[in-house]
Amino acid sequence: MNAPKSTSSLAVGALVINALVWGVSWWPFRDMQSHGLHPLWSTALIYVLATVAVLAWKPGAWRVMVKHRGLLVLMAAAGLTNVGFNWAVTVGDVVRVVLLFYLMPAWSVLIAWAMLGEKPTTASLLRLLLALVGVMIVLKSPESPWPVPNSLADWLALAGGLCFALTNVLLRKHGNTPSESRMLAMFGGGALMAVAAALLGMGAGIVPAPAFAMAGVPVAIGLCLAFMASNLALQYGAARLAASTTALVMLTELLFASASSAWLGAAEFNTRTLIGGGLIVLAAMLAALAPAAAEPDQSRLS
Repeated sequence: MNAPKSTSSLAVGALVINALVWGVSWWPFRDMQSHGLHPLWSTALIYVLATVAVLAWKPGAWRVMVKHRGLLVLMAAAGLTNVGFNWAVTVGDVVRVVLLFYLMPAWSVLIAWAMLGEKPTTASLLRLLLALVGVMIVLKSPESPWPVPNSLADWLALAGGLCFALTNVLLRKHGNTPSESRMLAMFGGGALMAVAAALLGMGAGIVPAPAFAMAGVPVAIGLCLAFMASNLALQYGAARLAASTTALVMLTELLFASASSAWLGAAEFNTRTLIGGGLIVLAAMLAALAPAAAEPDQSRLS
């Protein structure tokens, strides 16, 4: 049975709110960095606060999480997704980072094949090829003979998208577990992986020790609340719409990221980025519009 029109409109609106939060999240992360907190420490702080909030809401959620070991893998995958994305949008060109991150639907084809036994169709392989061509165009710079990642932000965005694809597949695989336990795994993973990465970065001399000015505290609290609200909005919207519709609406994150970064001068638009990005977005749209039975869920649940 289809949802009533009013319910569908509210669900779409909730998904757009989620996309808005993630599409402009690069700005508060950069603001907190200007107050002395590296994006890894910012991620750790925000997700520690979110984890505490989930435990206060559902104190027994951790028992289920520990009981289902697959949720521990989800914790790592979701945590690394946030480490990659949040760090990348802070230090790199925002639009380029988001485009490379949105190679995620292509990765999902391969991961779902390996983990869920979902043999890719000819159409899904063609979409994978289309997305890879788009990435090659984005990565190919005039001074480079090969289209390879040429910055830390590139590598982080690609790794974050790969982990996000793994997160989505794991969410499908463990969809019978309580939602609060999955939420705890993802928020807890964001905190744990960010702290681990930050400590490793400090040891390697690439991440400074945390030194946070009080002026940045309201930004951190506000972003934490925004992420929690966006998670609730996503769960409301995704539960009331087809997975393909959810994935399609979530592509508005690209619009929010592009508009905000262009407005604030955090992105560079050139012909190569526009053409390659267009192919990546087209591949993601085709994946969203494909029959639901043949496609992994592409919604962001972190």
